[in-house]
Amino acid sequence: MEYFLEMPACYAQLENAKYALLPVPYDGTSTYIKGAEKGPQAIIDASDSIELYDIETHLEAYKSGIYTDKHTYSFISPEKMVAEVKERVSFFIKQNKKVGLLGGEHSISIGAIEAFAEKYSNLSVLQIDAHADLRDTYNGSRYNHACVMRRAQEFARVVQVGIRNVCIEEKKYIVPENIFYAHIICRGTHWMQKAINRLSEYVYLTIDLDGFDPSIVPATGTPLPGGLMWYETLAFLELLFKSKKIVGFDVVELCPQKESKVSDVLAAVLVYKIISFMEKNEPFV
Repeated sequence: MEYFLEMPACYAQLENAKYALLPVPYDGTSTYIKGAEKGPQAIIDASDSIELYDIETHLEAYKSGIYTDKHTYSFISPEKMVAEVKERVSFFIKQNKKVGLLGGEHSISIGAIEAFAEKYSNLSVLQIDAHADLRDTYNGSRYNHACVMRRAQEFARVVQVGIRNVCIEEKKYIVPENIFYAHIICRGTHWMQKAINRLSEYVYLTIDLDGFDPSIVPATGTPLPGGLMWYETLAFLELLFKSKKIVGFDVVELCPQKESKVSDVLAAVLVYKIISFMEKNEPFV
């Protein structure tokens, strides 16, 4: 497919679109399972299987227009990638588009967060992830996928949800009241409002698919047991969108598997669900 969702082409044109999706097929710093560069196209292809009507929001959100960007990135280095993503996201922000990134490894989020932080001085970042991603440097780069939330902390308050893997070097960067570990949140829903209360009014949402349990998303670069489940995550996101203004988002770290499209479809549904939640709470005018 050339664009997200099997919808009439008129809704996929930039000039009429409220939403802009930026596929960023980068996998330059991942260290375990490779293949995240194929994630964006897998999400777009899997979106062909999604019905355009969302039964939970009672909306056909695509009618507000969803443009799929066709920009080609150079990816010479992690630093160049971050700068190029920032420039591209800023381009769409200036056009008043709601921007979402399709990853690609998690380092693609850095440029997007920088771009939104320039527009919103009180930006906060909500991270759903298995890993803290708080290393200051890794493998010689400050822009490694293991450093993405450390870089985000330089621009915004970061609230972390679903974390279940932390290295000792990251502990000094953890803000205890802003992290919601998987082994704690699995005990109920009490944590959801607490996490949302830690966010500012304007929020950038970043979802690493390894934040989900690998029983429902096996196709990711660094799977870990004990992750979030589907309806638990949707309940949290619904509460989030009711409470805060989500200015941008990304879904990253899909590593497609030849033998199964289950993870691809979940990622595609998640992207459309996010757009539907946005549309329900901030209707197109």
